[in-house]
Amino acid sequence: MKCLVTGGAGFIGSHLVDRLLLEGHEVLVVDNLSTGKRANVPKKAKLVKLDVRSPKLVKKMRDWRPQVIFHLAAQISVRESVENPVADADANILGLINVLQSAVEVGCARFYFASSGGACYGEQEQFPATEDHPIRPVSPYGISKAAGEMYLDFFKSRGIQAASMRLANVYGPRQDPHGEAGVVAIFTRQMLKGMQTTINGHGKQTRDFVYVEDVVQAFLIAMIKGLTGPYNVGTGQETEINTLHSVLAQITECGISPKYGPTMDGEQVRSVLGTAKLGTDAEWEVGVSLEEGLKETVNWFRQQKKL
Repeated sequence: MKCLVTGGAGFIGSHLVDRLLLEGHEVLVVDNLSTGKRANVPKKAKLVKLDVRSPKLVKKMRDWRPQVIFHLAAQISVRESVENPVADADANILGLINVLQSAVEVGCARFYFASSGGACYGEQEQFPATEDHPIRPVSPYGISKAAGEMYLDFFKSRGIQAASMRLANVYGPRQDPHGEAGVVAIFTRQMLKGMQTTINGHGKQTRDFVYVEDVVQAFLIAMIKGLTGPYNVGTGQETEINTLHSVLAQITECGISPKYGPTMDGEQVRSVLGTAKLGTDAEWEVGVSLEEGLKETVNWFRQQKKL
């Protein structure tokens, strides 16, 4: 298959590109490299440095003629979305629309969208949340992802067959530790450097941490099975931030106690996703436990020349 991966130089996108190539597919990566890294893109993939909002995108897609599109390019910081909701909507909503419009023009119907379960559901009523949970985002980032799913529904009338992969908190090698997104990467870097970490709030808030390779497997199976509609991609297990910190401290052998800072705006208290639908429809299941994934992540960070 000829595949297009937007955001393919980023954390999740680059792992997806690796797997697609391994499975024998051809891959075009479209990434503006604002947060993604050229070094993340393997030589067998073709890289075009371009913003997904660019009017030049449709020409690049017409030249490539993708059969499948994976849309992962996005503004991913909840904090930044709160501080600048206009920029968040510009990247996450207008960028998506431009990719969808281009897909229609070049006749590519198969579309897989990296959405967010926790951000879309907001403060949950049920634990874990299933795909029929009410959509009540508490941040502009969550609103942009929910709006993106609505645009996918609209584009059904134009021939787009889309699946929204509602991701939990993804972690693993290549995650950027410099910024708000990716608490595992942030904690890991700070612990390995002997720095004191900061936990926002009381640390009893929970998240569903899913390893990046399991997420990639979900995208691949969705493509193989031709899935459409929303699908949660998580572990179904809640982990307190305090617990996450303790496990990482043991793995990194860091004995420095954390400090506690203020709660961040736009972040929910509890978040955990049920994945029975993906398991039933695609025989997908979690392959990597939290402790195994954290060990792999820490080992990767240890091998980096610069943290």
